Amino acid sequence: MDRLASTDTLRGRTGESRITLWLFLDANRWLIGGLLSALTFAVLVAFGVAAAPLGGMMESADPVETAFQALIGALITGVTLVVSINQLVLSQEIGQLGDHHQWMNEAMEFRQEVELLFGSIGPPDPAQFLQALVQTSGDRAEALRETVEDNDDEELRARTDRLVENSEEIYEQLETAEFGEFSVLRSGLNYNYSWKIYAVRRLRDEHEDSLEEEELDAFDDLVEILMLFGPALEHFKSLYFQWELVNLTRSILYAAIPALLTSLATVLYLGPGSFPGATFGVDDMVWVVSASTTLGLVPFFVLAAYVVRIATVSKRTGALGPFILRTSERTTAIDWEQ
Repeated sequence: MDRLASTDTLRGRTGESRITLWLFLDANRWLIGGLLSALTFAVLVAFGVAAAPLGGMMESADPVETAFQALIGALITGVTLVVSINQLVLSQEIGQLGDHHQWMNEAMEFRQEVELLFGSIGPPDPAQFLQALVQTSGDRAEALRETVEDNDDEELRARTDRLVENSEEIYEQLETAEFGEFSVLRSGLNYNYSWKIYAVRRLRDEHEDSLEEEELDAFDDLVEILMLFGPALEHFKSLYFQWELVNLTRSILYAAIPALLTSLATVLYLGPGSFPGATFGVDDMVWVVSASTTLGLVPFFVLAAYVVRIATVSKRTGALGPFILRTSERTTAIDWEQ
């Protein structure tokens, strides 16, 4: 795969494996929490098998009660903190009439600016709006290639062919995306508009002497539409983060209630002789304590799953406009001849 194609998608730019991106971004957050829970349960059972009999340890000094008392305090504190974060996010939705009016005016000005390039009223759905931006940029890239087809500069024609990439793939991804789901933002991350802005401007600068006025205008038209993709993506990212934090709060509350009840029941009712015997060669007490501990940690695993995705998205969209943060995409790494 050539240089441009390899850096157009998020995976190509980061150099990370499919499994890593699946864990950090694509997988359902409850599934990731479940995987962490299963791993924790297996580790606890393994330690329980290797350690001294748990029932005997509970008779001399009760490590289970001590651990679960700390876990109960952490659960109550953690849930309170997450709810406070959710209140902070919701407080941004509460403002003066003038603030909402200004926000509406700015949003309408942006839509009208974009719709001048569309030549029609833009779709209201965020996924379809990004889709229209991607399609328009792809059309303008194709128009640029057709404009320079008769140019005598063979190198210019070859390099321009490199710019007509990625748009159709992203368009198809957005076709089935629905706002509120991560798929919309994921598709936007795959569209490397910052690199395209830089590549178009650099190509125009290096071959300016061989370009006619019509060709120069085609370059400017492509940059113009690419410049609007960044603000639109950032706006939808902000809205998505608000949805994601609300979903995180709800998920934490759903997980915290059974976790808290299980932890309380373990402290109040579990004694050294509560579960005598063994299953599959492992003391039943080890199975019970490991399961209770894992269930008590589920809210933290869910929190970790959501925070990892939010942090990953924030890092991947850290550059707005023609700024490129990754070394692999900068000037020294771009080789038009590959």
